Amino acid sequence: MSIAEALSEPSERRVRGAKTVSHGLNASVVRTAEGVDSLAPRWLALERTSRGPDLFQSLGWARAVFAFEAARGNRHFDPVIATLEDGRRLVGILPLERIRTGARTLLVPLGHAFAQISDVLIDTDTDAQAAVGKLLRAAIVAAPSDGISLLKVRDGSALARGMPHTAIRTGTEQGAPYVGLDEFDDFASYFSTIRTKTRKNMRNARNRLERSGPVQFSSLERPAEILALIERTLDGRADRLNEQGLTSRAFRDSGFRAFCAGLATSPDVQIRAFSTLHNGRPLAEQWGFVHGERYYAYVASRDFSHSDESPGKLQLNDIIRACAEEGLKGCDLGVPTMPYKLTFATQTMTVRDYALPTSPRGWLMFQAWDVLLRPALKRAVLALPAGLRASLLRLAGHGH
Repeated sequence: MSIAEALSEPSERRVRGAKTVSHGLNASVVRTAEGVDSLAPRWLALERTSRGPDLFQSLGWARAVFAFEAARGNRHFDPVIATLEDGRRLVGILPLERIRTGARTLLVPLGHAFAQISDVLIDTDTDAQAAVGKLLRAAIVAAPSDGISLLKVRDGSALARGMPHTAIRTGTEQGAPYVGLDEFDDFASYFSTIRTKTRKNMRNARNRLERSGPVQFSSLERPAEILALIERTLDGRADRLNEQGLTSRAFRDSGFRAFCAGLATSPDVQIRAFSTLHNGRPLAEQWGFVHGERYYAYVASRDFSHSDESPGKLQLNDIIRACAEEGLKGCDLGVPTMPYKLTFATQTMTVRDYALPTSPRGWLMFQAWDVLLRPALKRAVLALPAGLRASLLRLAGHGH
């Protein structure tokens, strides 16, 4: 089954619905770590019925965010976990937090600076439109704001299906490549679908590298090794962003490195870390998460002095093979679409940004900034030479 079908198909609804009695939907809000812990067994049960990529709406992600904000003493952390119950049965969770900027107050997904997908957990027997509406209203009542900003919502997801008709489309449409391994009997069956020329080019690239030294791919297991790899990938990614004169929400947050380091030893998330060495030195490295039998790529870096050999592509091939051998359903490669990802993707999910104003001020700010000014400014900056962008970034104080 493809990820798009999994996101949109109400699988088992009739079977499970025959066993379920509806008592009416009631929404409420949890705002403390203790409240999250009290939901834990039912939250995990709800995750098991979900068919979409929901790592960033999982209990493990929520606990990691709460632990990080507590560790750094963030007194501005303002979680808003909207829940939906049908009688005593938990049927929906929308993990949000309230943030304040100089211009406005917004509700955003929990851990918004570090998350890669906005979505909602909804039981397959529950109507998405009704559930999302109730969850959003509960969050707004509990934490008044100028609006709700939902970035990187995937078409066909529960959140997309339940999105209110009043939502404003913001930003630019993106794509998230995905490798559906469960569509194939084994890795060899999947790999045979990749273009013959591409496979030949990868073999030739690997052979060229091996003529000057051994190429070794490994999946790291020891926490100390994983932490060291995380640090290297963050350094590599930050250096690359600086060279290109670019930045990101995650790297603009001074706590991003500490957050990632905490994940390496967190009991609530499963990390996979992959390293490809050439002559004993890192050629390409990547790490991410395993959740719901899927791998989520998170941060990667590579040695750009070997760009002709496409080290990122060579490593991604090995990562997908490792995931297939582990029996995972697929690999979520995340936004943006990039040529080396598209080489392996079985499909690419359309990703959109949405805004829901809850006040006249919120509507005005969304229209002025998110719809008009910010996209225009971004286009103008990206049109500049990379060196000039880098200089402007340093002047703005966003260098890494």
